[in-house]
Amino acid sequence: MLETDKDFAGSIPGNYDRYMVPLIFEPYAADIARRAASLSPTAVLETAAGSGVVTRALAPRLPRGASYIVTDLNQPMVDYAASQQPPDTRITWRQADALALPFEDAAFDLVCCQFGAMFFPDRISGYREARRVLKPEGHFLFSVWDRIEENVFADDVTNALAKIFPNDPPRFLARTPHGYHDKDLIRRELEEAGFSRVGIETRAEESRASSPRVPAVAYCQGTVLRTEIEARDPGKLESATDYAASAIADKHGRGEVAAKIQAHVIVAVV
Repeated sequence: MLETDKDFAGSIPGNYDRYMVPLIFEPYAADIARRAASLSPTAVLETAAGSGVVTRALAPRLPRGASYIVTDLNQPMVDYAASQQPPDTRITWRQADALALPFEDAAFDLVCCQFGAMFFPDRISGYREARRVLKPEGHFLFSVWDRIEENVFADDVTNALAKIFPNDPPRFLARTPHGYHDKDLIRRELEEAGFSRVGIETRAEESRASSPRVPAVAYCQGTVLRTEIEARDPGKLESATDYAASAIADKHGRGEVAAKIQAHVIVAVV
């Protein structure tokens, strides 16, 4: 992972929430919220919360007296997520690094993190921090994307951009969001971090959009892929997006489109 892979700033948070969230994140947020609520936690920490899709799904499921601290490494994401959430005295918003959490030991029943672990520069350190702030028998619930070939629109966009920039193809999607999919490695790293029980479930969903342009804009302008495109040619963002949309249309049709997405959902117990 490159250092710039973590930089969700500028116009990215808004485009991320407008396009990426309904395209690929909402089905998994609903699943994470259901799993989290079934554990009946009263003290919850969310890391790498992004634009707040899990927060919006989970908060209504938590009891009235619960405490819910929502964090992200990027302050623009924290600000955006807070702006999208109805007022709720149970929720505290904080900028925080998942590798150096500013919380006491054994403070939470549940730590949840949807599609954030792939961005940890040192995943074992991040897992140790999650374990440190969890109470005995506490749960670490998180998800990561499966390999890019199992996530069709992401693969389509990556392949299309490789044709535009053949000498230096933008590889953000394959490198980081879809670069941490080995279940044996995930299990080993969690065990090395001190978790005693680890369960991993692979879950497929369907990504749907009203047109081929929606996934093209989502990936090219709602992720750090935008930064990679603009670094190669500052004036080529729109034409690159158009080309990705055309590639998706050629493969999936020019009306409403649908394709497979797939992720691993992990539960680790202290």
